[in-house]
Amino acid sequence: MTQEQTHGPRHAKGSGKVAGHSRDRLAEALRRAAPGTGLREALDNIISADGGALIVIGDHDSVTAICDGGFALSVPFSPQRLFELTKMDGAILLDEECETILRANVHLVPNASLPTSETGMRHRTAERVSRQTSALVISVSRRRRTVSIYWHGSKITLEDVTVVLAKANQALQTLQRCRTGLDRALGRLTLLEFDDAVTVGDAVLAVQRSELVLRVAKEVARYVDQLGSEGRLVSLQADELTAGVADEHATLVRDYVQGGSVAQAAAARIALSELTQDELGDSGRAAAILGFAGTTDGLELPTRSRGYRVLRRIPSLPLAVINRLVERFAALSVISGATEQALDSVDGVGARRARTISEGLRRLRETTLS
Repeated sequence: MTQEQTHGPRHAKGSGKVAGHSRDRLAEALRRAAPGTGLREALDNIISADGGALIVIGDHDSVTAICDGGFALSVPFSPQRLFELTKMDGAILLDEECETILRANVHLVPNASLPTSETGMRHRTAERVSRQTSALVISVSRRRRTVSIYWHGSKITLEDVTVVLAKANQALQTLQRCRTGLDRALGRLTLLEFDDAVTVGDAVLAVQRSELVLRVAKEVARYVDQLGSEGRLVSLQADELTAGVADEHATLVRDYVQGGSVAQAAAARIALSELTQDELGDSGRAAAILGFAGTTDGLELPTRSRGYRVLRRIPSLPLAVINRLVERFAALSVISGATEQALDSVDGVGARRARTISEGLRRLRETTLS
């Protein structure tokens, strides 16, 4: 069944023009229009009744300047009220929080010289209003039975819940595969770190895998936002699959970025997140972001983990102590080989904590080997 034919709830499909802040604002609009919300209930009622609508949310002052006629209402929002008001011609104005219906039966007169890619009158008006103001504009097509959301000229179209749920489940399967690959890469890397046998390529592979998991997790989160009350199970599964990954990624980058400062690690994470999917798959490109030579020979060169990632796995070990250990010993392999007396000599460690560190590293190595 095509989107034009289905009569069920819909969710978002991007127009290909959405980016940056527009994407965030439209994502917020999708959450407002997700199943279980009052706005979604009203939209579903409009579609079920073969109706059309033009709904403008927020930026009251700018929108008022292009309004002609209509009725001032200022009544509390309810799905039933919104649905009944769409039976009249003209647009309906809501406040920014969708708590109040401000006006109804309004004729909108946006600047006709503003560009639009739409053909229908309602959708052309919606796009132009979104370009001329900062309001979110929702257009419900009576003929096509679709819901389109506009902001600053960007557009997304709601899709059937079953379609979005199928995409979310497919994304979950991808997330599961990516997490399995990450766990495998991290397990191998940990062993190499203890043996002081890490190459740049080994470190880069783990960084690529962790960044990929975070990207797929964001994709799943967008589906969860769109699914609303229908997305709870997807959200629980995604949370389980991504538990601890963000921290692992942050400490992993801190372990290997050249310089090793917090600022350098943060800058590297941002640079990695801005890579395209193809660029992320380029080991040389990822290595260069970490400060290594991105050549084939460069990826074979040895490097050492500072130890932040593995030390964070030891329970009740404060970050300040981890920082002092790294400052003193410089590498995980050196820390794991240090005696309890040597560990005790680090400020803030003490005999008891030195024993905890030594035993914790030993158990982590044994666990990784098993």
